[in-house]
Amino acid sequence: MQQINNSLLQETLSKCKRVFVVVALFGLGINLLMLTAPLFMMQVFDRVITSRNTDTLMMLILVAVLALSTMAALESVRTFILVRLSGWLDRRLGGGALKTSILTPMKTGERSNIQGLRDLTHFRSFLTGPGIFPLLDAPFAPVFLVIMFLLHPLLGVISLIGAIALFVLALLNEMVTRKPLSQANQRAMQAMNHAEAAARNADVVEAMGMMPNLLSKWRHSNQQALELQATASDRGGVISSLSKFARSILQIAVSSAGAWLVVAGDMTPGSMIAGSIIMGRALAPVEQAIGSWKGFLNARGAYTRLKAKLAEEKIEEQSMPLPRPKGTIDVEAVSYAHPGSSEPVLRNVSFKISAGEAVGLIGPTAAGKSTLARILVGNLSPDSGHARLDNMDMAEWPSDDLGQYIGYLPQDIELFSGTIRENIARMGEGDPEEVIAAAERAGVHDMILRLEKGYETEIGDGGAALSGGQRQRVALARALYGNPSFLVLDEPNASLDSVGEAALMDAIRNLREKGITVVVIAHRPNVLKHVDKIVVLRNGMIDDYGWRDDILEKLQGNQKGLMPPQNTPPEITRSISSATRGALSEQEKQQATKAIEKPVESDPDLDRKPTKSSVPEQQREGREAGQASRIARLQAMQSRAEKRGGRVGKVAAPASMERVKAVANEPAPITDRVRSEILALAERPLTETEVEEIYFLYSAGDKQNMLKKLKGVG
Repeated sequence: MQQINNSLLQETLSKCKRVFVVVALFGLGINLLMLTAPLFMMQVFDRVITSRNTDTLMMLILVAVLALSTMAALESVRTFILVRLSGWLDRRLGGGALKTSILTPMKTGERSNIQGLRDLTHFRSFLTGPGIFPLLDAPFAPVFLVIMFLLHPLLGVISLIGAIALFVLALLNEMVTRKPLSQANQRAMQAMNHAEAAARNADVVEAMGMMPNLLSKWRHSNQQALELQATASDRGGVISSLSKFARSILQIAVSSAGAWLVVAGDMTPGSMIAGSIIMGRALAPVEQAIGSWKGFLNARGAYTRLKAKLAEEKIEEQSMPLPRPKGTIDVEAVSYAHPGSSEPVLRNVSFKISAGEAVGLIGPTAAGKSTLARILVGNLSPDSGHARLDNMDMAEWPSDDLGQYIGYLPQDIELFSGTIRENIARMGEGDPEEVIAAAERAGVHDMILRLEKGYETEIGDGGAALSGGQRQRVALARALYGNPSFLVLDEPNASLDSVGEAALMDAIRNLREKGITVVVIAHRPNVLKHVDKIVVLRNGMIDDYGWRDDILEKLQGNQKGLMPPQNTPPEITRSISSATRGALSEQEKQQATKAIEKPVESDPDLDRKPTKSSVPEQQREGREAGQASRIARLQAMQSRAEKRGGRVGKVAAPASMERVKAVANEPAPITDRVRSEILALAERPLTETEVEEIYFLYSAGDKQNMLKKLKGVG
C-alpha cells in the first residue's frame, strides 16, 4: 500500500466542490424564480385591472405557471443531488470513520466507542434535512434587497435595516448558544458512554449490586446535559421570538411605507404589494436560520469531531503485495510508553526469533508482555526501535496484507455476532475445508460438532452463547485459520480446562513441527512444554533469554521430560541507550548492567535441528542425555552435601527405606534444588515420601532401585 499526502476528509471534500457549485447555481435559479409571485401580483394590479385585458391575464398566468414549475423542478433536483451527495459521503467516509473508531482507542488508550460513525450520520442527515436550505438561500438575500431599492429607495432602506437587525440577532444567537450546546453534547456523550459500559458488564453490575451507583453516575452526566441543553434552548427561544417580532414589524413598516408612497403617487399599488412579498422573501432565510441554529451547531460540532478523527486517515492505493514471510522475528531496541504516560512500558528490548521456533514469553504482572505482543503483530508502533517480520517493519506493513500471515490470540477474547464458521474464517465467507482444518489444528472440531447446528451455530453478540473456555478455543482456531507464518498467543490457557489445555499444547507442538513461528505468553509452566526458548521480561527489559530448560533451571521450575530445544542458539542484543539510562533509577541501572554483562550459555549437544523423521528418536536421546546430565548434577550436589553435614554410608543394594536408614548415619537434608532435580528426572508425579525414598536410595548408592522408583516399577 502507498499513502497519498491528503487526508481522507480533504480528498473527499475537494471532490465535493463541483457538486456544491452546481447546488449553488440551482439555488440562484430557485431564488430568482421565487420572484414569480410578487411580479405576477404587481402586473395584475398595475396592468390587468387597469386595462381590463383578459388576454394579458391569461399570458401572465401561463408565464407564472411555467416559472413555478421550473422552480419546483429545480428544488427537486437540488434535493436529489443533496440526497445522493449524502449517500456518497457515507460510503466514502463511513469506512474511515469506523476504522478510526476501532484503531484510535487501541493506540491512544481512549475508551472504545463509535462516535465517529454517529457524527458522520448526524452531519449527513443535516445535509438532506430542512435545516440546510435556509443556509443555502441566505447568500441570495442581497439580490432581493437590490430589487427593493429598485422598487423605491425608501423600501430598500427599510429592508436593509431589517436585514441588519436579523443578522445581529443571528450572531447573538450564535454567541449565547454555542458554548452551552457544545458542553451539553459532551455531557450527553459521557452519559451515553456510561450507559454502554454498564450494558456491556451487566453480569457484574447485577451480581455485585452496582446498579444504584451506576444509575447515579449516569443521572449526574445526563442531568448536566439536560440543564445545559435547556439553557441553550431558552436563550435560542428568546432570540427566535425577537426575530419573528422584528420580521413582523418590518412587514408592517414596508406595507405602511408602500401605502404612503401610493397615496403620494410615488408608487403603484402593485409595486407596494410586490415590495411587501419580496421583503418577506429576502428576510425569510435569515429568520429560518435562527430557528434551525441549534441543528446547525450540532452538525458543525459533528463535522469538527469527524474532521479531527479523519485527520490522520490517509488515502491508500493498492500496491504489489509482499511474499509470504518465513517467520523470522527481529526486535531491535524497542521502547514504548502508553499515550499520556511518561513511564515507558518497554525499555530497549532486543531479541531475535528464527523461523519455525516456538518461544515462551514470561515475566511478572505489568512487565510489558501484552504490550510487546501487540507490537509484534503490528497493532502498536514503538516509540523507538523496530519489530520486523522477515526484515519488514510490522508497523509499516499494511494490515490488509499482513493479516493473512498473522495469527493472534489476545488476552481479552472478543468474538463477533455471527456463526462459528464466520468467526473462525475471520468474518469472511471462508473455505469450509480451511475452516475445518483450523478447528482441527486447535482441537475444537469435535466440540463444535456437538453443538446444535455445528459450524453454523449462532454465537450471539460477543459469543454470549459460548462459555469462556469455548470462546478461547474458537478464538484459537480463528488465529490458526489460513495457515499463518507467525502466531502470537497471549495467555492462551486462561479459561481452558484440562482437555482444552491438552489440545492447546498439541496445537503448539504441531505448529512447531510445521515450521510456524510461535510466541506464547504464559504464567503456567506446563504451557511451555513445547517451546524451544524462553524470554524473561522484567520491568520492561529483557532479564534473560535462552533455551527453555536452561531458563527453567535458573528459575527452579518443576519441569519434567521435556522435548529438547532445536534450531540455532538464541541471538540476543542487550543495549541500554544513554537516553534510556538517564530515565532509569540507580537500582534499575545496576539491574540492566547486570543483565547486559550476564553471558547466555548454550549446550553444544543441543545445537542441532532435528528433521521431522528423526524427531521421535532425538526426543528419546534428548531425554536420556537430560537424565544423565541431571544425575551428574545430583551426584555433585550429594558430594557437597556430604562435606557439609554427615557422612552417608553405602551398602550393596538396599531393598527398602528401612534398610537404607539402617546403614545411614546422619544424611544431609534434601534441598529445594535436589528435590527439583528428582522431580525433573521422574516421568510421573511424585509424592513427598517417594521423593525422600529416591533421595536415600541414591545416597546409599542403590541406583538400580532408584531408577525403578523413578519409573514407578520399584
